[in-house]
Amino acid sequence: MAIYPPLHASTTPSRQIPLWPLLIRQGLVAAVLLWLLFGGAAPLRAEEPVEVVVEGVEGEALQNVEKALALPHGLVRDGKIDSQWLERFAGQAQERVKGALEPYGYYRARVTTSLEEPAEGNYLLRATIDPGKPVTIAEVQVTLTGAGDTNTTLTELAGQFPLQTGNILIQPDYEEAKGVLRSKAQALGYLDADFTTREIRINPDRTEARIRLVLDTGPLYRFGDVTITGAPRYPDAFLRRHVTITPGRPFSYSKMGETQLNFANTERFTEVIITPDRERALDNRVPVTITLKPGPTQRLRPGIGYGTDTGVRGSLTYRHLNVLDLGHEFHSQLYLSERLQGIAASYVIPSPRDTRTYSALQLNLQREDVSTYVSRLVALEGSVNRSMGRGKLGTAFLRVHQESFTVGDEDSSSLLVLPGLRYSEHRFDNLVRPTRGYRFMVEGSGTHQLLGSDTGLIQLRAEGSAIVPLPWRLSLLTRVAGGLTFLNDPLADLPVSLRFFAGGDRSVRGYSYKSLGPRDDSGDVVGGRNLLEGSVELRRALFTNWGVSLFYDAGNAFNDLAKIHLYQGAGFGIHYYTLVGAINLYVARQINEDDPAIRVHLTIGFEL
Repeated sequence: MAIYPPLHASTTPSRQIPLWPLLIRQGLVAAVLLWLLFGGAAPLRAEEPVEVVVEGVEGEALQNVEKALALPHGLVRDGKIDSQWLERFAGQAQERVKGALEPYGYYRARVTTSLEEPAEGNYLLRATIDPGKPVTIAEVQVTLTGAGDTNTTLTELAGQFPLQTGNILIQPDYEEAKGVLRSKAQALGYLDADFTTREIRINPDRTEARIRLVLDTGPLYRFGDVTITGAPRYPDAFLRRHVTITPGRPFSYSKMGETQLNFANTERFTEVIITPDRERALDNRVPVTITLKPGPTQRLRPGIGYGTDTGVRGSLTYRHLNVLDLGHEFHSQLYLSERLQGIAASYVIPSPRDTRTYSALQLNLQREDVSTYVSRLVALEGSVNRSMGRGKLGTAFLRVHQESFTVGDEDSSSLLVLPGLRYSEHRFDNLVRPTRGYRFMVEGSGTHQLLGSDTGLIQLRAEGSAIVPLPWRLSLLTRVAGGLTFLNDPLADLPVSLRFFAGGDRSVRGYSYKSLGPRDDSGDVVGGRNLLEGSVELRRALFTNWGVSLFYDAGNAFNDLAKIHLYQGAGFGIHYYTLVGAINLYVARQINEDDPAIRVHLTIGFEL
């Protein structure tokens, strides 16, 4: 009977890694040139006093023979060979080679070995192999017994056993297939699953083999009661929203792992231990104990960074993760940059439904000063957010904001009461360095003077992106974004925070931040009611942590759907991947401009 240790996780924060030393480490240009010139070259090594040569086989069989003929530790010391030990080893080489070939179906191999001394103090151990005809599989029988003998997943897996009639008998594949079948049965709750029969019968002339396997699944185990200990200051209902273990459902280690991850991701606990107690199981129901070690509930964190769009930026964030011992969260942040300053605060009420469902109230005070406008905004938003599946979130919100702004020659102010709906979905295989995945968001909002707003409008927004792996370590990244605004009074002023602008690191590269859009009579960019932009990027991985890319961007903000002019930019990028995300340096050139400019963009972290 297998004994499984309790699941354990530690959520101790990782240390901060300096970014600029990583960017210049080893010299980026030199590294790329060396890769282009010498990427395929193998490293040189000093000549060994004993060389082993294997002839007659290839692939995995060759690798296994080479392992069998690996020189024992101590045979060569300080460059000197123990010749008597080497002769004994050479005398055993023939049987070693035959034994290494059998797992790959070669049971009738003829092997000749020799030990030569082509130069004084240097030896050559040669193995010449005639593998002969491999053993093929004449019959495969895989049978299930026990409570899981009718389980659809197991019966399909048994019926699709990888080793089929006519295949060469590869024992590593056989062992792997056995392990997959047994592990799947245990993952489905048949914890006692094991093979009562496992046979490979090879006929006397060693040309055919018959496989017979019988897996006894044993009884189906289910989850029993779940006990949570170690966090008395958190409400039980709040803790159980993280538990995906349901009493009475089939026992599953994946559900235990999911529960563990839910607790770890809250950042509230420094230790999470989940222990199933098989010894106390009654009627095949396994009780589970979750032991938590709470971390500090209040945290103050400074931050500093840089982006081409924002300039130098800094922040100070305060978090309280258990307000009034209710499991509620309070967040506040002071953020300062060259173009954006403000204070944001939010109060989050988790729902007992699941970990991704919650209600929130957020206050935001900010001032933004970019090349195209100056805006001063006070906004209060209440939202209800509901999980709709893995990576899927639906949101209903009501936002009230007062904004005063200067754009072009226009000074104005606006009060809006703006209800809306939003749906977002994302799925990536890795958030630091993804190779496959997608995300998209759609949002609709609107208001009317009857709600107390200065302007009546309907606004639709959508954006999406995807990354697709290609051969030769290539990846294709695509992005598209758009927006439409409809005003009930075409002459009314649209608040600048609801206008669309294009240009910048994550828009049309080659142009400065929010520098594209409709202009007023003085030639100043004032933003538009609509937006359309997209990007295509071909990225190639280099070494372990580097990458290069080519990209093309196009987009603009506009008012008239019949008069769309798309600005374009193209260029190349260099990427360095760290534990805290990617450092991306782009060089972009404007296209179809009378005097095209070249602009450098720097971003840190995964943004798609």
